[in-house]
Amino acid sequence: MIIAIDFDGTCVTHEYPYIGKDIGAIPVLKELIAEGHKLILYTMRSGKELVDAVNWLSERDITLFGANTNPEQGKWTLSPKVEAHLYIDDRALGIPLIMGKSHRPFVDWEETRNILVKYGILPSRKIDITNQNREGQKIWFEMVEPNLYTIH
Repeated sequence: MIIAIDFDGTCVTHEYPYIGKDIGAIPVLKELIAEGHKLILYTMRSGKELVDAVNWLSERDITLFGANTNPEQGKWTLSPKVEAHLYIDDRALGIPLIMGKSHRPFVDWEETRNILVKYGILPSRKIDITNQNREGQKIWFEMVEPNLYTIH
């Protein structure tokens, strides 16, 4: 499946033209890639700001299939809209959001992952959501059912 992901408000907090704070997208994006899905960065960013976003993802081992373009769609259309099977964007109707301290919400990746599991896009299994606790130990969450996790 080809999945188009936005950047500001979706992968990081809204701080354009700067790179915002990480909001937890990376573990889920890595899992999508591991499951064989192709990711396209689909953002309003262009020029240097687009390069900054691509580099930010690359530095976190996120391999993109494209950036603001689907490299395969030129074979059948000249449309500028990026063709994808799924779009993850903080401005998409129905996407779970967290109201941050700023006036703009951002994507709730825990709930987004639940939705991806519900529709069979990701498997239900142990995931490392928080990476480490305050003592530096890894924390694993296993989804038992949507919105119910056991901690390991």
